[in-house]
Amino acid sequence: MMDRIAPVLDTLATIIDIFSVIVLTYGVLCSAKDFIISRFTTNNRKQEFIETTKIKNQLASYILLSLEILIAADIIETIVSPTLTDIALLAATVIIRTVISYFLNKEIKDASVNEGI
Repeated sequence: MMDRIAPVLDTLATIIDIFSVIVLTYGVLCSAKDFIISRFTTNNRKQEFIETTKIKNQLASYILLSLEILIAADIIETIVSPTLTDIALLAATVIIRTVISYFLNKEIKDASVNEGI
């Protein structure tokens, strides 16, 4: 049965990977647009810093979402071929992405608290 489902799951994992790249790219483009607009419309240094922090937090949110989507794709890929090596690689990937997510979340919260955002 898994032989018949495997191609579907492989395709699904690829679609999810592509979706993750789309989310990340969208976040980068939105943040770049907001950054450029902010540079031309803000004259106050403090307001400029606050806007930059908001933009950075926005980008970090998109990065976090993209990482979470990639983890879902990795889980699906491991279901298709559950060798010990694949499971160990998935575990390492999830740990690394979780650590990155933790520190990005922490940075977002710290910046939000410090700036009253």
